[in-house]
Amino acid sequence: MIDIVLVNWNSGAQLREAVASIAGNHGGVVDRIVVVDNDSVDDSMVNVNLGDCQIPLDFIFNKNNLGFGAACNQGAKLCESEYILFLNPDARLFRDSLSVPLDYMRKHENANVGISGIQLIDSLGQVSRTCARFPTAFLLIVQTFGLNKVPWLRSWSHHMDEWDHANDREVDHVIGAFFLVRRELFESLAGFDERFFVYLEDLDISYRARKAGWRSVYLASAQAFHAGGGTSGQIKAGRLFYALRSRLFYAFKHFSPVSAWVLAGATLFIEPVSRSVFSIFRGGLKDLGNTLRGYGMLWRALPTILKNSRK
Repeated sequence: MIDIVLVNWNSGAQLREAVASIAGNHGGVVDRIVVVDNDSVDDSMVNVNLGDCQIPLDFIFNKNNLGFGAACNQGAKLCESEYILFLNPDARLFRDSLSVPLDYMRKHENANVGISGIQLIDSLGQVSRTCARFPTAFLLIVQTFGLNKVPWLRSWSHHMDEWDHANDREVDHVIGAFFLVRRELFESLAGFDERFFVYLEDLDISYRARKAGWRSVYLASAQAFHAGGGTSGQIKAGRLFYALRSRLFYAFKHFSPVSAWVLAGATLFIEPVSRSVFSIFRGGLKDLGNTLRGYGMLWRALPTILKNSRK
């Protein structure tokens, strides 16, 4: 019925809690769990088990961190069920987390729904605003100026922060932390684009699915826990670098050449200034240092990024 893929990188006890939440609530629904470890150096892979639950549990151990998309693709190759759930290790499933979206997608009238997400609750018990609209070059350029941080311009972001996520709704994109997809669709799209090391690989596949005629839905009638931030919070400069890198890949893949180059120019020359100003006010010199290091990494990687974008 459904296989679950979790990609782990130094997730600590969160991974064990995620696996336990699957075993404790969904033994009759889940056919297989695949955990792909991206060269973790902590103890997160120690004692990962299902207890008395009989769900098959497979492990893939990478000798290097291959990135989120590539690791997801590895796990998906072991999946044989009709649906695949890509689940973050900092998430925990509740009793209705799988049954509601599965029942929805199996209805005849929803046969063209290829991707589903559900309502995610954070550590404060609040509903996270996780859905997004497909970004345009304009919206991303606005972001380089930091205008989307102004309260009355929140809708100028591709993130749907202005919506309270309190009702079921068709959306452009649901967050990859809980990303339920039909396996036939995932395989027809050749999985995630592995050029996105982390960030926007889920948005990219949502966009490609829409172009192929599939819909994505968000279901507020089912919930799961998601801590948010994940282990990427351990490396703030690297997190910024990969976010900007993925933005450029997305732009050169889906925008016109003119729009992509304008966005690249704004990302490289304007945004470092606007982000630096926000960094000083938000976190002082330490935050500024992380911002500048992230842009330094981007500039050094720029020739490789531009070369790979042409593939």
